[in-house]
Amino acid sequence: MSRSTPVAADAAPTSHRSLPMPATAVIDLVAVTVFVLIGRSSHEEGLAVVGILQTLWPFAVGAAAGWSIAYVFSHVRSSDWFGHDFRPEQIVPAGVVIWFCTVAVGMILRYLLHQGVAVSFIIVATISLGVFLIGWRAAAGFVARRRIA
Repeated sequence: MSRSTPVAADAAPTSHRSLPMPATAVIDLVAVTVFVLIGRSSHEEGLAVVGILQTLWPFAVGAAAGWSIAYVFSHVRSSDWFGHDFRPEQIVPAGVVIWFCTVAVGMILRYLLHQGVAVSFIIVATISLGVFLIGWRAAAGFVARRRIA
Protein backbone atom coordinates (compact mmCIF):
# COMPACT_ATOMS: atom_id res chain seq x y z
CA MET A 1 0.00 0.00 0.00
CA SER A 2 1.47 3.35 -0.96
CA ARG A 3 0.80 6.64 0.74
CA SER A 4 0.22 9.70 -1.35
CA THR A 5 0.75 13.13 0.02
CA PRO A 6 -1.70 15.86 -0.87
CA VAL A 7 -0.38 18.57 -3.14
CA ALA A 8 -1.48 22.17 -2.90
CA ALA A 9 -3.42 23.42 -5.91
CA ASP A 10 -0.79 26.02 -6.79
CA ALA A 11 2.24 23.83 -6.10
CA ALA A 12 4.36 23.13 -9.13
CA PRO A 13 4.81 19.49 -9.99
CA THR A 14 8.49 18.67 -9.94
CA SER A 15 8.21 16.30 -12.89
CA HIS A 16 7.65 19.25 -15.27
CA ARG A 17 11.00 20.83 -14.62
CA SER A 18 13.56 19.19 -16.82
CA LEU A 19 16.53 21.31 -15.71
CA PRO A 20 17.40 22.99 -12.42
CA MET A 21 17.09 26.77 -12.50
CA PRO A 22 20.86 27.43 -12.07
CA ALA A 23 21.63 25.08 -14.97
CA THR A 24 19.13 26.91 -17.14
CA ALA A 25 20.74 30.26 -16.29
CA VAL A 26 24.20 28.89 -17.12
CA ILE A 27 22.95 27.54 -20.46
CA ASP A 28 21.55 31.00 -21.29
CA LEU A 29 24.86 32.63 -20.39
CA VAL A 30 26.74 30.10 -22.52
CA ALA A 31 24.35 30.76 -25.42
CA VAL A 32 24.95 34.52 -25.18
CA THR A 33 28.71 33.93 -24.90
CA VAL A 34 28.68 31.73 -28.02
CA PHE A 35 26.83 34.52 -29.84
CA VAL A 36 29.54 36.99 -28.78
CA LEU A 37 32.40 34.66 -29.72
CA ILE A 38 30.95 33.98 -33.16
CA GLY A 39 30.36 37.67 -33.75
CA ARG A 40 33.83 38.71 -32.65
CA SER A 41 35.54 36.01 -34.69
CA SER A 42 33.48 36.74 -37.82
CA HIS A 43 34.50 40.40 -37.64
CA GLU A 44 38.12 39.53 -36.86
CA GLU A 45 38.00 41.46 -33.60
CA GLY A 46 40.05 38.89 -31.79
CA LEU A 47 39.28 36.69 -28.85
CA ALA A 48 41.10 38.54 -26.08
CA VAL A 49 39.33 38.11 -22.75
CA VAL A 50 38.88 41.85 -22.21
CA GLY A 51 37.35 42.29 -25.66
CA ILE A 52 35.02 39.34 -25.16
CA LEU A 53 33.86 40.70 -21.79
CA GLN A 54 33.38 44.18 -23.24
CA THR A 55 31.08 42.76 -25.92
CA LEU A 56 29.40 40.24 -23.62
CA TRP A 57 28.39 42.27 -20.58
CA PRO A 58 25.57 44.36 -22.15
CA PHE A 59 23.86 41.19 -23.38
CA ALA A 60 24.49 39.36 -20.10
CA VAL A 61 22.87 42.26 -18.24
CA GLY A 62 19.95 42.07 -20.68
CA ALA A 63 19.56 38.34 -20.06
CA ALA A 64 19.65 38.94 -16.30
CA ALA A 65 16.94 41.59 -16.71
CA GLY A 66 14.83 39.12 -18.67
CA TRP A 67 15.29 36.46 -16.02
CA SER A 68 14.31 38.97 -13.33
CA ILE A 69 11.19 40.12 -15.14
CA ALA A 70 10.01 36.59 -15.91
CA TYR A 71 10.71 35.46 -12.34
CA VAL A 72 8.99 38.39 -10.66
CA PHE A 73 5.90 38.20 -12.86
CA SER A 74 5.57 34.49 -12.19
CA HIS A 75 5.88 34.89 -8.42
CA VAL A 76 3.71 37.91 -7.78
CA ARG A 77 0.94 36.47 -9.92
CA SER A 78 0.53 39.76 -11.70
CA SER A 79 -0.59 38.07 -14.90
CA ASP A 80 -2.53 34.92 -15.62
CA TRP A 81 -0.36 34.45 -18.72
CA PHE A 82 2.75 33.85 -16.62
CA GLY A 83 1.15 31.87 -13.81
CA HIS A 84 2.93 31.06 -10.58
CA ASP A 85 5.24 28.28 -11.68
CA PHE A 86 8.47 29.81 -13.01
CA ARG A 87 9.88 27.37 -15.51
CA PRO A 88 12.76 29.08 -17.31
CA GLU A 89 13.29 26.14 -19.65
CA GLN A 90 9.94 26.84 -21.33
CA ILE A 91 9.92 28.76 -24.59
CA VAL A 92 6.79 30.72 -23.67
CA PRO A 93 6.78 32.90 -21.70
CA ALA A 94 10.20 32.71 -20.00
CA GLY A 95 12.34 32.07 -23.08
CA VAL A 96 10.68 34.80 -25.10
CA VAL A 97 10.97 37.35 -22.29
CA ILE A 98 14.63 36.48 -21.71
CA TRP A 99 15.36 36.67 -25.46
CA PHE A 100 13.58 40.01 -25.87
CA CYS A 101 15.32 41.57 -22.87
CA THR A 102 18.72 40.21 -23.88
CA VAL A 103 18.45 41.96 -27.24
CA ALA A 104 16.66 45.13 -26.10
CA VAL A 105 18.70 45.88 -22.99
CA GLY A 106 21.93 44.79 -24.69
CA MET A 107 21.31 47.17 -27.60
CA ILE A 108 20.29 50.04 -25.32
CA LEU A 109 23.46 49.65 -23.27
CA ARG A 110 25.59 49.40 -26.42
CA TYR A 111 23.93 52.58 -27.75
CA LEU A 112 24.48 54.47 -24.50
CA LEU A 113 28.15 53.43 -24.45
CA HIS A 114 28.71 54.14 -28.16
CA GLN A 115 29.57 50.52 -28.95
CA GLY A 116 27.62 50.42 -32.20
CA VAL A 117 24.05 49.42 -32.91
CA ALA A 118 23.68 49.42 -36.68
CA VAL A 119 20.29 48.20 -37.91
CA SER A 120 21.96 45.21 -39.56
CA PHE A 121 23.57 44.28 -36.22
CA ILE A 122 20.23 44.55 -34.41
CA ILE A 123 18.64 42.22 -36.97
CA VAL A 124 21.47 39.69 -36.85
CA ALA A 125 21.64 39.79 -33.05
CA THR A 126 17.88 39.33 -32.71
CA ILE A 127 17.87 36.33 -35.04
CA SER A 128 21.04 34.77 -33.64
CA LEU A 129 20.10 35.19 -30.00
CA GLY A 130 16.64 33.86 -30.83
CA VAL A 131 18.14 30.76 -32.39
CA PHE A 132 20.39 30.22 -29.36
CA LEU A 133 18.05 31.17 -26.50
CA ILE A 134 14.88 29.71 -27.96
CA GLY A 135 16.62 26.90 -29.83
CA TRP A 136 18.11 25.17 -26.80
CA ARG A 137 14.74 25.35 -25.05
CA ALA A 138 13.04 23.76 -28.06
CA ALA A 139 15.67 21.00 -28.13
CA ALA A 140 15.33 20.40 -24.38
CA GLY A 141 11.55 20.27 -24.68
CA PHE A 142 11.83 17.77 -27.51
CA VAL A 143 14.16 15.56 -25.48
CA ALA A 144 11.88 15.80 -22.43
CA ARG A 145 8.84 14.80 -24.49
CA ARG A 146 10.75 11.88 -25.98
CA ARG A 147 11.65 10.64 -22.48
CA ILE A 148 8.00 10.71 -21.41
CA ALA A 149 6.79 8.88 -24.52
